[in-house]
Amino acid sequence: MSEKETALNEELHRGLEERHVKMMAIGGAIGVGLFLGSATAIQAAGPAILCTYAVAGIIIFFIMRSLGEMAVEHPVAGSFSAYANDYVSPLAGYLTGWTYWIMWVVTCMAEVTAAGIYINFWFSSVPQWVTALVAVCILTIVNLTAASAFGEIEFWFALIKVVTIIAMIAIGLAMILFGLGNNGVATGISNLTAHGGFFPKGIMGPISTLTMVAFAFVGVELIGVTAGEAKNPDKVIPKAINSVFMRVMIFYIGALFVIMSLYAWDSIGTTGSPFVLTFSKLGIAAAAGIINFVVLTAALSSCNSGIFTTGRMVYNLSLQGQAPKVFGKLNKNNVPKNGILTSVGFMLIGVIINYVAPGKAFTYVTSVGTFAGLFAWFMIVYTQIKFRKSLTPEQVSKLKFKTVLYPASGIITMIFLVGVFVSMLVGADTRIPAVVGVVWLLILIIAWYATGLSKKEATKQLVS
Repeated sequence: MSEKETALNEELHRGLEERHVKMMAIGGAIGVGLFLGSATAIQAAGPAILCTYAVAGIIIFFIMRSLGEMAVEHPVAGSFSAYANDYVSPLAGYLTGWTYWIMWVVTCMAEVTAAGIYINFWFSSVPQWVTALVAVCILTIVNLTAASAFGEIEFWFALIKVVTIIAMIAIGLAMILFGLGNNGVATGISNLTAHGGFFPKGIMGPISTLTMVAFAFVGVELIGVTAGEAKNPDKVIPKAINSVFMRVMIFYIGALFVIMSLYAWDSIGTTGSPFVLTFSKLGIAAAAGIINFVVLTAALSSCNSGIFTTGRMVYNLSLQGQAPKVFGKLNKNNVPKNGILTSVGFMLIGVIINYVAPGKAFTYVTSVGTFAGLFAWFMIVYTQIKFRKSLTPEQVSKLKFKTVLYPASGIITMIFLVGVFVSMLVGADTRIPAVVGVVWLLILIIAWYATGLSKKEATKQLVS
């Protein structure tokens, strides 16, 4: 990491507390997909979906440990984009930064629209675009205030999701073991094997869900971006990363284990959200409203993270000379105001596109985000391998937070991610995201050479 870039990143205020980063580490991997989208994965694999989540969880742990090794040594806002720039090539850093930026922009396009729908659950007379716009404006103001304000909001958003899942697991276990809400008759776990066995779709069932399960975890890498503004990153980042695997396994596998024990897997999704059903079984009349509130906070949490991340990514790209200089300026609160406002502008354009353009067009745009998460993970692991090779044996021995099972974990992870990409190309529903993602990379590469960035980098290397 260059001294100039490190110094510039230090201008960002380290206002994120340990509890902020830890909760973001958990909340980043728990999205709307678990509450509303898990039924699709269950229908495709049956109870064996638990195996898919377990394998994906291990891969995510490998990715996060790879990111953690670099983030602890070089805690900068650009995170894996900055690392790719320094340890792979400037082109790699450029591709990683802009691809991750577009991932959050298009994700927020969808989440902003979703937030408007969720709010209209209670206020149906208010136009959807109004509620979506108000939500984005509030989150933008929060992000322009200070990193600590973002962290505080994200802490409470994540806490709501965590508390809800824990409550559902606790209530579900009470039903399974003691018959709570079922006249004292314990339901047991026979549903896990009673409807075609644990592998009702064979081994191809869980394999076919690799893509949807993998992307359920997209967002957990946000921890690396927070490193540039976290207090005591060498202590906070390792704690947050080490807690991810076990907590995500508890929340995902625990929640789905309970759901599939209570309800036949082939009926899940046909009668509403399993979370709503579980709370309703206790006679909680407001169950639908409660879950709507939770998915609303999950959508707002995603928008909040997107605004934070896109601003920092553009800021870092500016420092590297791969984005206009105006994005490298901070406001009086030490946050990249120009990067944030520009990114939010693109997010709001997405809302307009969603209303004006045909549904398919919007689907193609947002599908870039699906591919981008996979690309970011691959670059994190590949960059870590290059980073480690750049060190002397003495430097390696002094690393504060080494990745596990190096280099085997990185090789296994990259093979897994390539496999997920291939499965995207094969799948009828996921082929478009894969193709659009590749097209996006080609557009960036063409821009790299057309704008003269390649020549600038070549000149830098000659001068240095």
